Amino acid sequence: MKVGLFFGSFNPIHIGHLIVANIMAEFVDRVWFVVSPQNPFKKNKSLLHEFDRYEMVEKAIQDNFKLQITDVEFTMPKPSYTIDTLTYLTEKHPQHNFKLIIGSDNLSQFHKWKNYQKILDNYGLLVYPRPNAKPSELLEDQRVEIIDAPLLDISASYIREAVRARRSIRYLVPEVVEALIEKKGYYLSR
Repeated sequence: MKVGLFFGSFNPIHIGHLIVANIMAEFVDRVWFVVSPQNPFKKNKSLLHEFDRYEMVEKAIQDNFKLQITDVEFTMPKPSYTIDTLTYLTEKHPQHNFKLIIGSDNLSQFHKWKNYQKILDNYGLLVYPRPNAKPSELLEDQRVEIIDAPLLDISASYIREAVRARRSIRYLVPEVVEALIEKKGYYLSR
């Protein structure tokens, strides 16, 4: 089975993530959301606990069998590096052919990722467009597949700020996620 791995903090998951995942699911058999406990490139004070973010993703994708979730990084050393997760998943699920899903905004920085060459050689990239993405030499690489998708500029940081300011996040996140954020009081404090 061809599985696209969509890594992220999903803090919170929003409709932009879901639209991208749904489009990517047309190019692979399944898309797995990999909820990352800590991104090595981000230091975020408002990062919810990974179990809370996992629950939001789980609820957001529950009605789409092509979208799944994994907590594989929860028990791995932190910070989590993509290559380590890919290696672990390949060993655990040798029947699957994994592809890494990233936004074009990450492509220009991809050479800074741990063992980026190994990722390219062994997995390849499925890339969705992002606003203001810098040009990258990797756009011409045969291991990089650019997927035609709508250009979305929805940020989790905007959603968190809207929650803190008590503004509506309706239509930015699925209703089940909005209800969970409201019920549990997520993102109200800095």
